[in-house]
Amino acid sequence: MRIAIDYTSAARQRAGIGRYTRSLIRALSAQDSANSYALYVPRDALYLDDLRAFPPNFRVARAPLNERYMVALWQRARVPLPIEVLTGASQVFYSPDFVLPPTRAKRKILTIHDLSFKRHPETAVPNLKWYLEQAVPRAIQRADLILADSDATRRDVQEFFSVPADRAQTLYAGCDDFFQRVGDARVLQTLRDKYELRKPFILNVGTLEPRKNLTRLIEAFAQLRQRRDLELVIAGGRGWMYDEIYEAPQKFGVNAQVRFIGFTPDEDLPALYSLAELFVYPSLYEGFGLPALEALACGAAVVASNNSSLPEVMGDAALLIDPRDTAALTWAMQRLLDDSTWRAIKQQKALLQAQKFSWQKSAAELRRVLTEW
Repeated sequence: MRIAIDYTSAARQRAGIGRYTRSLIRALSAQDSANSYALYVPRDALYLDDLRAFPPNFRVARAPLNERYMVALWQRARVPLPIEVLTGASQVFYSPDFVLPPTRAKRKILTIHDLSFKRHPETAVPNLKWYLEQAVPRAIQRADLILADSDATRRDVQEFFSVPADRAQTLYAGCDDFFQRVGDARVLQTLRDKYELRKPFILNVGTLEPRKNLTRLIEAFAQLRQRRDLELVIAGGRGWMYDEIYEAPQKFGVNAQVRFIGFTPDEDLPALYSLAELFVYPSLYEGFGLPALEALACGAAVVASNNSSLPEVMGDAALLIDPRDTAALTWAMQRLLDDSTWRAIKQQKALLQAQKFSWQKSAAELRRVLTEW
């Protein structure tokens, strides 16, 4: 079969959907040597080094324009130029990133990662929300099958867009194999030196945006009894509407204990998760919650929200709380810090829970979806 995939997010985004797409398609390439794949990327693709390890049946089809102009052409001006002009003819087209370009493929498959712009519109940038409100419903209407990162997201898709059950399916994300607990003291010390981590710390990883609920996390951290002996380390690049997050440490009197270390390369994350006293993920809404799963895979003790996808991904390996309840968030962190026995039990469960998710499983399911009619 001839299959075309929109690889734009993998080629343009370091984190989030970019990492999801790279990991999923890398695993797919290791499993499928029978079918022919064309990976569409815009002219300004940045992250293509991993494609060198792909087999010959995976090839890149590069557009003559940058991502911004291709999006404007297809999604804003809605010029009906089929993507097959760039990729060649395909029987199946798969988009792992919310929207579909014009395509002549007989079967169109689309991944919806979350519907935060519907569930929590106040956390989205207005112009991005406007764009998603226009483009996502059109894509869902045109798609023959919608894949969702979790059962929670699949139900959201069905609720908001009246998608029948036979057109929506859950395809869980996975966890890269290198996310394992790091025990090498030299590796851990190198990581400490790189980020100047001199104290025990509580960790959060993710893009800085309102949905991640970081202002409340900082407020809850400020109420811990022994917070002066701890740091709160927030790792992630700037997203949008983040001014309140950066102002929170001073507002709550913890300027000296809160560290923003910016975007952290994938290769640093296992040691960072392994060093953390706790990993705390109080998001208001998640389509899956990949950083929280990675923390579990590294044996971290995790506090996470009790909403959206997180209960099904975390199972009983994390301490789940209402992310809007600051006192509950403080209590959960304090409980895990104070009770080393209970924390150890959670860490053992974390490793077992993480084993339920792998990119190999996800890719096998994607291959089935792409090739079975």
